[in-house]
Amino acid sequence: MASAHSAPATPASATPAPAPPERRKPARARTVVGLVVLGLLAVVLFVVAWVGIRGLQAQDALESALPLAAQLQEQVLAGETAAGSATDTAAALADYADTARDRTSDPIWRAVEALPGVGPNLVAVRELAAVVDDVATDAITPLATLAGKLSLDDFKPVDGQLALQPLLDAQQPVQQASSTLSRAAFDVTAIDTSAVLEPVRRAVNRLQKQTIDIAGTLDIMDRAITLLPAMLGADGPRNYILLFQNPAELRSTGGISGALALLHTENGAISLTQQASSASFRHHDEPVLPLSDDIRSIYGDITGEYIQNINLTPDFAETGALAREMWRIEFGVEADGVLSVDPVTLSYLLQATGPITLATGDELTADNAVNLLLSEVYARYDDPAQQDAFFAAAAGAVFDAVKSGRADPATLIDALTQAGREYRVLINSARDDEQAVLADTTLAGGRPLSSDAVQTFGLYLNDATGAKMDVYLDVQTAVGQSVCRLDKRPQFAVQVTMTNTAPADAAATLPPYVTGGGAFGIALGNVNTKVSAYGVPGMLNDGVSRDGVAVPYHPAADSGYPVSSIAIDLAPGESTVLRFDWLGAEPFNGALEVRSTPLISLNETQTLPMTC
Repeated sequence: MASAHSAPATPASATPAPAPPERRKPARARTVVGLVVLGLLAVVLFVVAWVGIRGLQAQDALESALPLAAQLQEQVLAGETAAGSATDTAAALADYADTARDRTSDPIWRAVEALPGVGPNLVAVRELAAVVDDVATDAITPLATLAGKLSLDDFKPVDGQLALQPLLDAQQPVQQASSTLSRAAFDVTAIDTSAVLEPVRRAVNRLQKQTIDIAGTLDIMDRAITLLPAMLGADGPRNYILLFQNPAELRSTGGISGALALLHTENGAISLTQQASSASFRHHDEPVLPLSDDIRSIYGDITGEYIQNINLTPDFAETGALAREMWRIEFGVEADGVLSVDPVTLSYLLQATGPITLATGDELTADNAVNLLLSEVYARYDDPAQQDAFFAAAAGAVFDAVKSGRADPATLIDALTQAGREYRVLINSARDDEQAVLADTTLAGGRPLSSDAVQTFGLYLNDATGAKMDVYLDVQTAVGQSVCRLDKRPQFAVQVTMTNTAPADAAATLPPYVTGGGAFGIALGNVNTKVSAYGVPGMLNDGVSRDGVAVPYHPAADSGYPVSSIAIDLAPGESTVLRFDWLGAEPFNGALEVRSTPLISLNETQTLPMTC
């Protein structure tokens, strides 16, 4: 008998229920998915291969194009027109550049730019290729047309005359090339390299430097070719006052104008038609032209009353206007402009002309010109008129050597470029359109210009000894900034170390014309200097210290620039350290520079450490 608790028995006739059938993916579905995966893989591989191959082609094209630019420059200046010359080089460069742009601008390349990681690199390479192609098409090719039409020899006078037609023919292509390079410099600087690989970053940085450098060179070339024909009398005769600034007695733009001359230009011919000295000009009882209140406050009315003081101001445009008016009053000639050079410039020019024998028998060379003109002449001649005459004769001899075509053109251009970079060559035009071309260049001699990338301070020195003691003045500069305030406004400082290097017995051994003879109340052998430091517009004067101690000074403003001025008197061997402080309006992370009066010897500005 079965237990009441036993499980019920299975009927003999019952069988287990069948298991549900297994579900399988259709073979057709597996095939489609596989094909899709393979297709996607093929597309990816194709895209990678496409971008990679075209990227390598673009790289090869860019690397082949860049060296051709330097080769082309040499060929254009050499005037090469034969096969394998400038036009062929320009065509090859354009082909390479076009290839690079084509390889980096197709739809596949642009689509991959959207991918993270690799995308920024492709964008940078595409933009890099576009800049090179623009430069090749719109700058290099037009410049190549100048081959055979313009060369360095065109800047070499023949029988005192420059051929103007090559310069006129060059104006349009140079202007186009300069405009293109200016735009290219902006475009290449805008390329984002924050997330690119190091090789791409190096390539962009390389092109940035090359483009900016070439753009600067072409800008100068464009302005020069625009101005030169007109200044050389292409449209009619011109007269220019030539100032020979003497830095042995400092003025803001260099030194006093002890010797002057009048240059006449007509159809490319240049002649020196009149020479004068400062003794040729009267002392006026009041400025010959109205002076701004700023100039009068800092430099006084004497700026406009005597020829030796017209460049107390660092604004050469004002100096030029005063010089033209004083020349008109004395000689009745309305000059078209004013040019200025100094003995250091003459020494640079002598590198191009070679030694020159003066009427006195002296041999003037690049090595001895500065010492002969600013030191030996004073020991040789007691009469200031004789000194000025010697200076004028030396300057005239160098001018004649350049005018005669004796100077090597390449060396001459290098010499003028160096002098211009040091603010030793200054030009002012009486014509507003020509002055506009000069504006913002070193040749214009304006107040220091700053930008978002560079803050430029000014340091201008004016002799108050009334003598020629500044051959013994050594000046060292440093500039720095710190951020110590809660509002994050930066504090800037320019440090100036001045030393009188004259011998201890200067009072007894140096002639009165050099020491001043005590005529202005300055002890014999001392160097008395008015120092005016210019901050950047928007800054506030924050005091002046001397050897670490705050001292009284004259705070002022000049056309929006904050100015701090102080008079310094140094005995032989004495040195002092001045510090000019300013408070900036807003944070600044760029570079700092100091633009100084062009002294006989220029020292590189150092970085001034500043702490809170």
